[in-house]
Amino acid sequence: MPATIKDIAHQAGVSLSTVSRVVNGKALRYRISKDTEAKIMQVAKELHYSPNQLARGLRLKKTLLIGLVIPDISNPFFAHITKRIQNLAHQKGYSLIVCDTDENLDLEIEHIDLLMSKGIDGLILMPVGQESKHLAPLIERNFPLVLLDRCFEEIESISVLVDDYQGAFDAVSHIIERGHRRIAIIQGLPGTSTSSNRLRGYKDALLQKNIEIDADLIVGSDFRAENGYIETKILLHVRNRPTALFTTSDLITLGALKAIDEENLAIPDDMSLVAFDDIDFAPYLSSPLTTVSQPKMIMGEIAVKMLIDAIITHRVSAQKIVLKPQLIVRNSVRRLGDGR
Repeated sequence: MPATIKDIAHQAGVSLSTVSRVVNGKALRYRISKDTEAKIMQVAKELHYSPNQLARGLRLKKTLLIGLVIPDISNPFFAHITKRIQNLAHQKGYSLIVCDTDENLDLEIEHIDLLMSKGIDGLILMPVGQESKHLAPLIERNFPLVLLDRCFEEIESISVLVDDYQGAFDAVSHIIERGHRRIAIIQGLPGTSTSSNRLRGYKDALLQKNIEIDADLIVGSDFRAENGYIETKILLHVRNRPTALFTTSDLITLGALKAIDEENLAIPDDMSLVAFDDIDFAPYLSSPLTTVSQPKMIMGEIAVKMLIDAIITHRVSAQKIVLKPQLIVRNSVRRLGDGR
């Protein structure tokens, strides 16, 4: 049976109120001596005392719970961010409840409702990103909410994201500089800010070099590995196939690599490739991948700090923090000519 403050009071030889004040961090306010405080904390440790967080939450009108809703836990990008959020939230004294929507809007709505019923103090949401009207009630009541990675222009909220447009523009510009003209993009989920901005960066990089946009080279329907695999398979069998691929997520890249390998093609000799997201094994392939790296750890850290600040201050002011991606040039793009 778990130890209670009554057990601590009995063993330490002090009153219940004294124990309660010490374990709730109020020893200084009530002028409890350092010796008594140390004695109580030592007894609590020996008895493996753990405070009743539910009762404490009711008393303080806080649960010290943060909700995190993500689109796909199997995606390394989201997994890395989740780990950072979990670690930092724990350091700040908060517990994290993680929900995976599997890129399904209905499931996202269901998870948000569930988290709200649990009494969370705040929510970090990496949304599916195609619709935002279900977030209106949270925005209207100034509930502590941080949108991460994907955002919506139509709502005012705290948002932390990466400059997807610039990352894509730099990636495709690099491919063009190596002499490529037929460059395919395998995009993610249409209608999301990340996919739309990466596609826009791809197009603008081509137009800047007076390269005509070929709609047949714009493919893809979601951020999954299957999407990367299927679309790459098809692209490799068209009559005038592309000389380079721009894959817009870690999982899409995995699928593309599998398809290229099955066709007994080599990177970069037979097919050049640049990937958005710097997947962990990218530097260790036989031809290390050129990638657009996102500051995943920093994204998670900023999201937690901004959320906790909103929880503590009871102020939720709309602001957007845009972080810069970095093009990491390795050896996955073959030089075809002088690039002009």
